[in-house]
Amino acid sequence: MPTPGRAFHALVLGGDTVMSDVRVNLCEPCPDPVRPPSNEAPGPDLQSPQPAGHPSSADASPSPCAETNGLLSLPWEMVTHIASYLPAQCVSTVLPKVCQTLGNLEKDSSAWQLRARRLIGSQAGFPVGPREDFDWPTACLEMEQLIICWKGRAQLLAGQAQKEEEESNQVRQQQQAGEDRVAGEEGQDGGREAEVEGGGVAVQEAAYGAGEEMEVVIEDGDDEMQPIEGEDQLARLREHLNERVENIVALIEEERDHRMLFGVNGEDGALNHQENLADPGNLGNGRQGEMEQSPPCRSPSPPPALECITIPTNHIASVNSVLLVGGEGKVCATASRDWNVKLWDLQAGSTGTLLHTLGGQDALHTHRGWVWCLASRGSLLASGCFDSSVRLWDLQAGGAVGGLIRTDSAVLCLSCQTDVLLAGTLNKTITMWDTRAASPVVKSLCLHGNAVMCLAADDKYIISGGKDRTVAVYDRRADKVLKKLRLTSYLRSMSYSGSEVWAGDSNGMLYSFSMQAGTLETLSKFDVGHTAMVTGVHRSHGSLYTCSSDRTVKVHIPCAPPKTLCTLHHQVGVSGLSVDAGVFAVATGDVCVDVWRPRK
Repeated sequence: MPTPGRAFHALVLGGDTVMSDVRVNLCEPCPDPVRPPSNEAPGPDLQSPQPAGHPSSADASPSPCAETNGLLSLPWEMVTHIASYLPAQCVSTVLPKVCQTLGNLEKDSSAWQLRARRLIGSQAGFPVGPREDFDWPTACLEMEQLIICWKGRAQLLAGQAQKEEEESNQVRQQQQAGEDRVAGEEGQDGGREAEVEGGGVAVQEAAYGAGEEMEVVIEDGDDEMQPIEGEDQLARLREHLNERVENIVALIEEERDHRMLFGVNGEDGALNHQENLADPGNLGNGRQGEMEQSPPCRSPSPPPALECITIPTNHIASVNSVLLVGGEGKVCATASRDWNVKLWDLQAGSTGTLLHTLGGQDALHTHRGWVWCLASRGSLLASGCFDSSVRLWDLQAGGAVGGLIRTDSAVLCLSCQTDVLLAGTLNKTITMWDTRAASPVVKSLCLHGNAVMCLAADDKYIISGGKDRTVAVYDRRADKVLKKLRLTSYLRSMSYSGSEVWAGDSNGMLYSFSMQAGTLETLSKFDVGHTAMVTGVHRSHGSLYTCSSDRTVKVHIPCAPPKTLCTLHHQVGVSGLSVDAGVFAVATGDVCVDVWRPRK
């Protein structure tokens, strides 16, 4: 069994060696020769002795470990730089088991900042908000996982798109070759027949049947062009030509589809699809052509880190909102314009299993209008509707009815905190309820001059965006408005965590704000490529997800400017998203929901 120092050194020199290559012998005593910054006497050497005549580490650098010459005798700055090449998960969970000195890497914020710079690049700013009390280890862990999952996914999607385009181009070329071949054969036959019938008169025909008894343009002996007799004859010629070309193309496509489905010899067409496209002889009139040399077989690529499942939600109208509830991304709630809210078990079945359609025993629907928004905290799920109500559901009791709260207008956004439920409505107000009290209404706030489109909160502050293009900060404890900002467009979606607020506006732009001690400051405005309203935003320390009514979903690193790792395209505008424990759910704008999750 190698010493922990040797194992760590081998891991570093291996470059791309995986985390499992770190071998830890917990029974073997582990010396701690270096502590940053420490002046204690060094412990025993963790590496083999240096060759004779090699200068000692004490002569070469001011390292506190003068008597050692292994990896840990290097200056601490070099150790942190080397460790930045290891996976963040390894630094957090494995190295502390090797020895106490390497365990200090987890506590060194400068080491994590160096790692973040390597991941993002020196040109981007990170974090975008305040650096005080920023959770660097969590940010690096999330960024590395995001890059592993989504950068590979982007390359896979790009490769699939390129392959489909190449196959399409190849099919078009083969169709054109088949048409040219048929036209050439017919032209040759027609030329021979015309030569016999015309007694030495040259007949020029182009891409129509040689057996037809029609003249097009005939040259006499003096090379003078003789006109066609009658415009009707020319029109019939053109119509006949078009019909023949369409028939040829239809025959080629029909034969290609047949081969794709059943294969050349009756085998599965999916297995023979590439071979059929590579062989021009498999198309057109069925004659054998020259086989293109097939590329050499390659080793199978590793499976992608993520898998995507599509939930056929059984809704009969568009899904407006999606929310992962219950922790660990196991249950998904969907809210639709068909007036219903459904709960789905994502762990059961290949496409999820319906758990409940929420509502009373005799209720035909969950609500009596479009269900527009969802929010959850613990076992409580709240749904807001255009029927001017918020309904509460108990997840632990299988989605049982937990209460009904009436509002004076349509509910557009919700935020569920431990002690209060907040709802932004169409009539400019934010209503607060204490769901534990007998009389739940706490207070109504009027912070905007138009509908409240989005809001976020914690135990101290409420941040809201109105259609009047303002952003307001309300202090719950002091019971007053602390700040109000005016923007050039209104905010449609918002995410608040730590000291940063990210929001998407009606024009496809992304805003970042800093939030400290009740002071909201605009940091930056980013164009991340959305061309229409940003309908959903989720930001954490090391990840940023956005979706838009422009039919795209984007995954970014939350730096300045955001670094987009992947763009997903949908058939219709995307209406919302939810992220929990590495699971990513998207309301695709129709009756289905896409869920991306780590592959098991």
